[in-house]
Order: sequence, then C-alpha cells, then structure tokens
Amino acid sequence: MNSYIDNYVTYLDEVKQLTPSTIDSYEADIQSFVQYAAERQVDKPQDVSRTLIGLYLASLRQQGKAASTVLRATASLHSFFQHLVRQTVIPQDPTQLLDRPKAERKPPQALTVEQVDKLLSAPDAATGHGARDKAMLELLYASGIKVSELMSLNVGDIDLGMRFMRCSVDGGKERILPISQTAAQCVGYYLDEIRDKLQKDPAEKALFLNSLGTRLTRQGFWKIIKKYGQLAEIDAQITPHTLRHSFAIHLLENGADLRSVQELLGHSALSTTGVYQSAKRSMKEVYDHYHPRS
Repeated sequence: MNSYIDNYVTYLDEVKQLTPSTIDSYEADIQSFVQYAAERQVDKPQDVSRTLIGLYLASLRQQGKAASTVLRATASLHSFFQHLVRQTVIPQDPTQLLDRPKAERKPPQALTVEQVDKLLSAPDAATGHGARDKAMLELLYASGIKVSELMSLNVGDIDLGMRFMRCSVDGGKERILPISQTAAQCVGYYLDEIRDKLQKDPAEKALFLNSLGTRLTRQGFWKIIKKYGQLAEIDAQITPHTLRHSFAIHLLENGADLRSVQELLGHSALSTTGVYQSAKRSMKEVYDHYHPRS
C-alpha cells in the first residue's frame, strides 16, 4: 500500500498544504496500521475491513495508548480511506461506521497560591522592564484574561480610579472586568514612570510596550513568563495560560460560584468553565487523602 500512502502524502502537502509535522503524524499513523495489516496478510486497500481497523484500534488501547492517541489514529485512517474513495481505489470507507473514541479532557494545570506569590514577586519593579512585567503578571492574575487579550489592551482600556478594564473578546464583543487594588497600583506605576520611557511614537496606543516602543507580542510575553518562572524556582511548567487557569481555580477554591467565574473568563458555555470545577475537586481529593490534618 506504500504507493497509495505516497500519493496521499503528496495530496496533504500540495493540495491541503498541511505543515510537515502534521503530515508526518498522518503518515506515521497510517504506516503503523499498514504494518499491522501486513502481519495479517492484508496488503491491499480493497481488502481492508472495518473489523480489521477495529481490531487495530483495540490493540492500541490494549497497549495503553491514550484516548487522544487512538482518536488521532482513527482520524488519520478515516482521512486516508476517504482519499482512496475519492480516487476510486475503494468503493467505500471502512472507517465510516467506527465508533469515535472521546478525547480525554484533562483538568488545566494551575499554580498554587504560594507559587503565584513567588512568580508575581520575581520581577524587579525597580527597573523599567521589571515594573512593566510585574504590571502584566499582576493584571493577568487579577483578571483571568487571555494573553492575547492582555497584549491587545490599549491605554484607554484601563480605568485605574474605578479599578476596571475594558477587554475585547472574540467576535468583536467587549466585557468589563474588575481588577485588584494591587494590579491597579502596579499598572499605575508603570503608566506614570515607565511607559513614556519606552514609547517612541506618540500615536502608539498599546498599553504594554517592548524595547522598540511597539506593542508587546504573545511570543515576547512567553519568554517573559518563562524567565520569571525560572527565577522564582517554580518546579512546574508555566505557560502564558497558567495564570488564567490559576485565577479560575483559586476563585472556585475560595467559594466563587461557577456562573460568576464563567462570566469573568468570558466563556459562552458553562460546560467550558466546568473543567475548572473538576480540577478544584481533584485537588481537594488529593488534599483530603494526603494531608495529615485533613
């Protein structure tokens, strides 16, 4: 079946224009199945049955593969055999009636309150970039906004007196979010003492500026939060989304209701916010099980 796979890979590259890594993943999944089929004397697409594919996917589960891995393999095979149907190599797709395994929805990873304190204390606010970075981290944890939303903030979106900010969300909608007194103080200091020193163009409206005087990017923030995670010696993976997850879980741990957290995060569906509820519950179960005074 290698000639068919080569043809399919060419299709993914030239027609679908997928990335090389994505194409490699598709090809690896298909090659794994082809090897499984060959071991059972099946070497033609026309001889592949739904039963054979089902047995292959079952073998993956028996090997302890994650549901997400089995789901990806199913999707890869489905795409491959759909291509063969379009090429009239086979009359119908043998994966068409297969049950699709549900991907595992893992609780988001969050920092403890102590780890957040260490992270937010890591920037040296006595320096220009340190004051800017502390303002960003404090604002992110105080509001739970996405990093893309943080980067899109303009100076006019912040009202430090009333302690709220206007945040743009997907679809052009806006929501008004409260911010903590600490975050307001840090942003206020940055605006009063630092931003003008970074600004090169008087017309620049971005709240947070880089060394060139232009809007800081998501990539720039990634490097910043990674640096402070290392400085704070936090033994956990920190991504730009970590403080958003921590914000939500810490609110729930302190008694906030799920609906309020949903509104703060800007989720359209309560079920999306529910993943934080499950994360909170699992953390409590660990505490109750392992803490000597629980």
